Amino acid sequence: MLSENNIGIVILAAGSSSRLGRPKQLLELGGTTLLSHTITEAVHSNACSAVIVLGANGDLIANEIDGDIISIVKNKNWEEGMASSIRVGLDTLLNKTPSIEEVIFMVCDQPYISSLVLNDLISKHQQTGKPIVTSNYGEAIGPPALFHKSLFKELMQLKGDVGARKIIERHSNEVATVLFSKGSIDIDTIEDYKSIIES
Repeated sequence: MLSENNIGIVILAAGSSSRLGRPKQLLELGGTTLLSHTITEAVHSNACSAVIVLGANGDLIANEIDGDIISIVKNKNWEEGMASSIRVGLDTLLNKTPSIEEVIFMVCDQPYISSLVLNDLISKHQQTGKPIVTSNYGEAIGPPALFHKSLFKELMQLKGDVGARKIIERHSNEVATVLFSKGSIDIDTIEDYKSIIES
């Protein structure tokens, strides 16, 4: 369960799933939904606080979330892209838990995400002191990723649909990584969904 430290989590779940044609957040997977799985792993990590950012289909998705275990915020400007959800999520997290010193950003469509990966990010940050720790998929890097509070101002200045990749590239010599070999597997299309169900 959420622990006593200064690390928070923001789950980015505001997208419209346009390529899938229905909200990917509510896809059933292993007896739960993709989003419920993501939330469960977040709240069972060693972080101390968590928020989820909704946008498209926000009311529908919010009905499926237990607001007692995670704070829900709706991003009215979700169509701007991921940067707006990063800003809203971080602002909400800091208002909820002002003592936050690190934030982990997660996405909602990685079916193999686990609290172990999140805890690996935290441990690597504590071991190395690097202000950014991101996931290494083997061929590429990506979410989930941890950022120290020294980068909060830059995160709050992000624009458009670029996510935090620009910040990672800007500080490439200050980045540590942890292995998340199945991190590149996500769900964008019905074919992706069928492939994971059948695997």
